[in-house]
Amino acid sequence: MRANEWLCRAWQGTARSLGVFVRDVGHGMLEVSHNTLALVGLAAVVTLAFGFGRADLRQQFESVTLEYLQQRHEQRELAAGNLLPSLSEPEAVTRATAADPRSLPREQAAVANWIARRYKVAPEPIGALVQEAWMIGRRAGIDPTLILAIMAIESSFNPFAQSPVGAQGLMQVMTRVHDDKYVAFGGTHAAFDPISNLRVGVQVLKECIARAGSLQEGLRQYVGAALMESDGGYVGRVLAEQSLLRHVADGKKVPAGTTRPAAPSAPQRSADGPAGAPAPADEAPGAVAMLR
Repeated sequence: MRANEWLCRAWQGTARSLGVFVRDVGHGMLEVSHNTLALVGLAAVVTLAFGFGRADLRQQFESVTLEYLQQRHEQRELAAGNLLPSLSEPEAVTRATAADPRSLPREQAAVANWIARRYKVAPEPIGALVQEAWMIGRRAGIDPTLILAIMAIESSFNPFAQSPVGAQGLMQVMTRVHDDKYVAFGGTHAAFDPISNLRVGVQVLKECIARAGSLQEGLRQYVGAALMESDGGYVGRVLAEQSLLRHVADGKKVPAGTTRPAAPSAPQRSADGPAGAPAPADEAPGAVAMLR
C-alpha cells in the first residue's frame, strides 16, 4: 500500500515537473517569437526610413509599385475585352499638332476657321499651322498668308501628300534634296511632321526668293520652274490663294467656296528645282480634294 502511494506521489511530482518545464519552454519560445517579430518590425521600419530618405530608392520603389498596379489593371481590362488600357500612352497628346482657334488672335482665328471650311479639315490642327505660319513668317520676313497659300496649293493641307517626283508633306519639299535641313528635326522622317515640314519649307522658300531677287521668281524657283518657259500657272494660283487669305485675315467676308482662276496646263516638271517639282494640289496623289 505504501509502495503504491509512493509511486503515485512520484508520478504526480514528475507530471508537475513536466508541466512546469513545458510552460517554461512555451513562455521562452513566445518571448523569443515576440522579440524576433519586434526585431523584424524594427528592421523593416529602419529599412523603410532609410529607403524613403533616399530619393533614388524611393523613386525605384514607387516605379515598381506603380508598374505592378498598372499591369494588374491592364490584365483585368484585357480580360474584360478592353484593349486600350494596355495600349495607352498619355503623353501622346503632347505630340499632337493642334491649337484651339478660339485661343488665337482674331486674324489668325479667322484664317484658321476659313481654311478648315474650305479644305474640309479639322480646325484644331489648322489652328496650330496658322499660329506657326505667323510666328515663322515674322522671323523670315515672309507674309504668313503666303506660307499658308503655298501649303494650300501644294498639298491642300495634307501632311502626308507626296508628288510623283518625291516632294513630300505640307510644303512639298524634296526630302532627298534637303535632307540636311531635316537634321535639326531628327532626320528625314520629320518631313511628315507638319511643323517640321513647314519650317523647312519656309527656309527653302526664303532661299529661293533671295536667290531670284523677287517673290514671283522665287516662287518659280520653289516649284522647280525657273528654267522653264511656263510655271503652269503655279505662281498665279499661289498669289490668288494668298489674296483670299489676306482678305480673310483683314476681316472681310470671303465665301469658303470661292474659286480661284483656272490654271493653264502644267508643263512637264522636273525634280531639279530647290523644292522639287510637286504637282499642283489637285494632281498630288493623296491630297485632300479642294473646293473649286
